[in-house]
Amino acid sequence: MGNLRFSSDWYTWAVIVGLGFPLLVVLLGEVIYHLKRRGRPMAATLRVVKNLVLPVLILMVLIRNVLKLDVNGNFAKLVETLFWISVIYASLSLFNVILFEEAEANTWRARMPKLLIDLARLFLVLVGSAIVLAVVWGADLAGLATGLGVSSIVIGLALQDTLGSIMSGIALLLERPFSVGDWLRVGNSEDQAIEGQVIDINWRSVRLLTLQRQVIVVPHQFIGKEIIHNYSQPERIYNQRINIGFSYDSPPNLVKQVLQSTALATQGILAEPEPESKTTSYDETAIIYEVEFFIENFEDVEQIVDRFMTRIWYAAQRNNLTLYRYRYEYSVEAAKSADTASSKLAHLHSIPGFMPLAREEKNLDDLAKGTILQQFGAGEKVIRQGEPGKALYIIIVGQALVTVTNEFGMDLEVMTILGGEFFGEMALFTGEPSPVSITAVGDLQVLVIYSDAVNLMIERQPSLGREIGQIIEARSKALSMAQQADVSFNAEVELPIRILK
Repeated sequence: MGNLRFSSDWYTWAVIVGLGFPLLVVLLGEVIYHLKRRGRPMAATLRVVKNLVLPVLILMVLIRNVLKLDVNGNFAKLVETLFWISVIYASLSLFNVILFEEAEANTWRARMPKLLIDLARLFLVLVGSAIVLAVVWGADLAGLATGLGVSSIVIGLALQDTLGSIMSGIALLLERPFSVGDWLRVGNSEDQAIEGQVIDINWRSVRLLTLQRQVIVVPHQFIGKEIIHNYSQPERIYNQRINIGFSYDSPPNLVKQVLQSTALATQGILAEPEPESKTTSYDETAIIYEVEFFIENFEDVEQIVDRFMTRIWYAAQRNNLTLYRYRYEYSVEAAKSADTASSKLAHLHSIPGFMPLAREEKNLDDLAKGTILQQFGAGEKVIRQGEPGKALYIIIVGQALVTVTNEFGMDLEVMTILGGEFFGEMALFTGEPSPVSITAVGDLQVLVIYSDAVNLMIERQPSLGREIGQIIEARSKALSMAQQADVSFNAEVELPIRILK
């Protein structure tokens, strides 16, 4: 037995194959399982060896050493061809894992586009297959190369647009001006520019999802010829500029202050970088101002701009500013459209606590000197927690929400104030900063009575002071209950209650 060769002992090879193949399959299976649990990409390469290379190798051993088939036969050559192709495929998978899958961040290997890697793998598979055909089957590589060259010319002429897009895509992927998730504007012309979020980059094109929720397929060849504006790089914040016109009667410093404060109070506009407002030009009928601010998510730009532009109208009305747009008057000047003294304070006739005071015309005339009518939009804060009190607010139209901010920075709802009720008394009469915030639920119209006028009202109607004191006491209890409930709830689940979004 010791003088015999393995090549002539078919039964020895049969035993080796019968025992070795199952053992190798089990061993590779265990190794793949552990690598997969650890998230190692080498598991994919070993899976190719287990499911493709090893079975074909065993079949080739059986054909040559057990079945003793002719190695020059077509079936044996076919099996050998499959073996070498599977070896080439496994080798490419191994190189891909070593060079690219396990590459460290910010290296050239990590930045290599997947499209280029796939093309290189396809090229190497074709070259390896050609070599196998030449070695195993004795194919003429010169004739094959000539045929492929002629075929490549014909295919290239027929698919020149597609191939052009592929080459442009390779150049873009190497340069990496954008990635999936970025917001782009392709083109510099207002009429032909395309804006959208990158949702896919393939061999031929880039797919963009627009703000209108439409998918636009843009060929690489088109992108390569246009200017690309990337709204997501280098920082994922977007800069928005808006031009607004105001009357020449509106003081510029006040206008810029109102524009900036309104931007800071608008949900979605970032406080850092801070919004800026500047005077840009003097038109025939208006002074044009530019407001510049930043937002975090470009997809929210339309909603945020709408929210900001809506609040500008309310802020202009409250500050007696006149809005103009494109040389046409956009709104009537607040000072000219403001109610007269009698019409402003006529609302007091319908409020029970103020009825006795409103019956005398002299009282209305005196109170009008310290009273204004203001409007607020939905979501605007009339009073902010921590600000000093300067006036008493009587709700004419709408509702207001009373909230308090807890230690976690969350707003807790305390109560809702309805039409005919007033607020602002807690900070006005205690002399301390407001313990709560007051926010307009919808469109809100309030009568603002400043401290001197309020003192005059209480002096002429003492019962009003007692009523205000009772309301302060009741609201202080409601505020205390909301804070105690929040503390007890946090003690149990460590979360604030009745959080307002």
